[in-house]
Amino acid sequence: MPTVQAGIPTPVETRPLSGAVVRRKPRPVNSLVTFLPFIVLIGAMILMTRSAKKKQQAAVQMRDQMTPGTGVRTIGGMYATVKEVNDDTVLLEIAPAVHAVYAKNAIGAVLEDEEYNRIVHGTETPVVPDDASSLTLDKGGDEAPKLDLGKKDAEEGEDAAADETKDAAADEVKDAKDAKGDGEAGAK
Repeated sequence: MPTVQAGIPTPVETRPLSGAVVRRKPRPVNSLVTFLPFIVLIGAMILMTRSAKKKQQAAVQMRDQMTPGTGVRTIGGMYATVKEVNDDTVLLEIAPAVHAVYAKNAIGAVLEDEEYNRIVHGTETPVVPDDASSLTLDKGGDEAPKLDLGKKDAEEGEDAAADETKDAAADEVKDAKDAKGDGEAGAK
């Protein structure tokens, strides 16, 4: 049996069928291959924490841009106007003469004035088309008929089949009533 002294493996003796003693050295373990998974894992952790730190710094910078009169969206999805900015809190006007105090961390986005007005007040800026062809009216009469992509044909077929089954069921009920009226014992 091989012995280990101070962490150094000794050669292993084996005896082949011929009876001669053959000494084999144990294979050295490549330390780089052993630690490669750990190195990759540590590298991935460093990259993930770095990107998370960048996102966190961007959020802090965005929250520092808040000034009174700025439109914001909270992390809960509420739109409001900033009235006052403190160290850790923000006073928001949710509706006219309705104010609420929020933590700065509860602000999800600081909106541009145009975007805030579009969302809150419904003011749309006119959309200018890329080309002028959609602005002109074509009086040539070369319009192709519009295709109706609805399921009217399939629904009509299903309605007709349903009507037929209802009619057949009504006929059966009527025949059953007529049969009872012909002097049977159960007829009323």
